[in-house]
Amino acid sequence: MIDAKQFLDALNELESAKGISKESILTALKEAMTKGLKKQLGGDDALVEVNIDAEKGTIDMAQLKTVVDEVEDDFLEISLADAQKENKNYKVGDYYRIPCKPEEIVKSTALSIKSVLKQKISEAEKEALYTVYKDKIGEMITGVVEKVEENGLSVNISRATIFVPKKELIGDEKFRAKDIIKLYVSDVASGPKGARIVVSRANEGYLKRVFEEEIHEVYDGTIIIKGIAREAGERSKVAVYSNDPNVDPAGACIGPNGTRIQKVVAQLGNSSNKEKVDVIGYSENAGLFIIEALKPAQVVGVNVDKEHKTALAVVNNETLSLALGRKWVNVRLASRLTGYNITIKELDQALQDGDTYQTYEELERMDVEERQKAAIAAYEAQQKAEQAKELAQSGYVAPDQRHYDEELSEEEIETLEEEADRLDEVLEQPQVHQEVIEEKVEVTPEPAKQEKVVEPVVPTMEVKTTTTLQDLEKELADEAKKSKANQTKFKKKKKDSEEHETGIVTSVDPSQRMSIYTEEELRQFEEEDEFDGDEYDDEDVDYDEYDDYYDDDDK
Repeated sequence: MIDAKQFLDALNELESAKGISKESILTALKEAMTKGLKKQLGGDDALVEVNIDAEKGTIDMAQLKTVVDEVEDDFLEISLADAQKENKNYKVGDYYRIPCKPEEIVKSTALSIKSVLKQKISEAEKEALYTVYKDKIGEMITGVVEKVEENGLSVNISRATIFVPKKELIGDEKFRAKDIIKLYVSDVASGPKGARIVVSRANEGYLKRVFEEEIHEVYDGTIIIKGIAREAGERSKVAVYSNDPNVDPAGACIGPNGTRIQKVVAQLGNSSNKEKVDVIGYSENAGLFIIEALKPAQVVGVNVDKEHKTALAVVNNETLSLALGRKWVNVRLASRLTGYNITIKELDQALQDGDTYQTYEELERMDVEERQKAAIAAYEAQQKAEQAKELAQSGYVAPDQRHYDEELSEEEIETLEEEADRLDEVLEQPQVHQEVIEEKVEVTPEPAKQEKVVEPVVPTMEVKTTTTLQDLEKELADEAKKSKANQTKFKKKKKDSEEHETGIVTSVDPSQRMSIYTEEELRQFEEEDEFDGDEYDDEDVDYDEYDDYYDDDDK
């Protein structure tokens, strides 16, 4: 009999070292002993039974034969008569057990059991690894280099050893045994032989995780990495964007005097030629994005074909090599980052070929205008949604959504339609005015409500006349004969009356007034006033008659 305490201690040690449960170990041991016993009995078709009790420290093994009336295969069957010699309770169809003690296991069988057990434990270990690491896809892990080989590294990651191919390393970096190494988990797969963990240091995801470790604005989400194009060991381009207008994404990643980006580069291999990292600002405008992606080259302008995903970039003369980069790495990474097939020309060549392009300033101005329009549209939509929400909370139900038990009259239907039209007019009223934005577009999420300024309404008066200009001149000429003083008093009264009705008081310089009479006619009026002035008395004039006359004209 096996020592139960030692057996349990061995199970616990395996569980701790391999990270697999005792139940999985016992299952593996049972499968290994079953396979070993079949081999010892001489046939894989043999029926065997293995029971292991870890608490008691017992292992029970037995060969099984089927009880039959007439035996055809004595390796698998036993007659009913022979079975009943041992126990009368056997009947046809039962299994006859032939016990096998552990001491009866031969050395070759024991070695076979050991080999199978090791294999089963390894499979269980890999399955446990899959369970642990399937949630670590896209994350960074740390391991210890166990062995350096010509085509890669063997790295221990706590409970297992994984292989890192040379192509997944950064450039020509070198490692030695027992070196600590950071790895990016790019994939975890489960197969017949257990879990397969794929790790890398050349993957774009590795660079992204390094940015998160070294730059806290990236870690907390203030700065978003929109894309990465990388050729490990040579050059990388990282497009960054910030939702906070007060944060410069590229400047925050580079840091004062480049201190932050230097910490990132320090983790990109230990070779003599360090990998270069270009941090560029992301833009929805394809032209601006391409200009930024081609840095450090200074681009004069671009011509973008969005339909065919191609772009022409024009650079200053004698700077073509800088725009292309060593072995064309700069333009190649810019194309991968932006998704456009980029062609680069020098300025003189572009002018000679008749190519057209848009400058950075033109593209930036267009981008500002587009963002401004989008911000205004979004704000207006938000205001309309808030108005609709307020109406809903107040219990208001739109006319087309109301339900009535009785049919409505024509007047009620007309009233509801007018109410619906009035509501539509309110919701369609513009909520904001466009402002000229020179550099940045800032939209306040919840602007303070302004009191509506009501402009005074100036009353209008429609004047209808029934007397021609000639008739009016004749009448005024007749009246002028009566009295100059009466004429002046009458005109003042008429003027005061008009100002009272219209509410508008005008003051005109007498020297600027235009007379409807010639100077000769005016002298004639003065002579008539002097000749007939004493014949009329101011008290004899009936002003009510004139008032009635002008009142009739206003009607």
